[in-house]
Amino acid sequence: MSMEEKYMKRAIELAKCAADIGEVPVGAVVVRKSTGEIVGEGFNKRESTRSPLAHAELEAIEQASSNLGGWRLIDCALYVTLEPCAMCSGAIINSRIEDVVFGAFDKRFGACCSVINLFDLPFNHKPALKGGVLEEECSALLSDFFKQLREKKSALR
Repeated sequence: MSMEEKYMKRAIELAKCAADIGEVPVGAVVVRKSTGEIVGEGFNKRESTRSPLAHAELEAIEQASSNLGGWRLIDCALYVTLEPCAMCSGAIINSRIEDVVFGAFDKRFGACCSVINLFDLPFNHKPALKGGVLEEECSALLSDFFKQLREKKSALR
């Protein structure tokens, strides 16, 4: 198993934690590249916290910043099960994360390549990007979650 797959597997475990509490299954980890240590983790909590800011990436970035003692996450990579949205891409740029690795592409909200690529705009920081790591597994988590959600809604009718 590659290092990318190892960290994406952990992000998938976190995404399953989100699904277990009724949240859209997205998980993220921030890894210090020089040591391989996971310094931040997060999963979606928008419904449970009633906050539009409670995305997996922001949770992981916040924890990494706290653990490392600063907002600049130099020497860090983010692994996330779904392509980051515009808000999360902005946080990635602002926190100076060096590498972004994601699983599933997001054709509706993806801001790293699917709808727009914010990393290509002339900001002062440009993270390296790789998409499609364990894409099938990441996509299946989302598809299964929304299928079950539709079935529950249908049963209530």
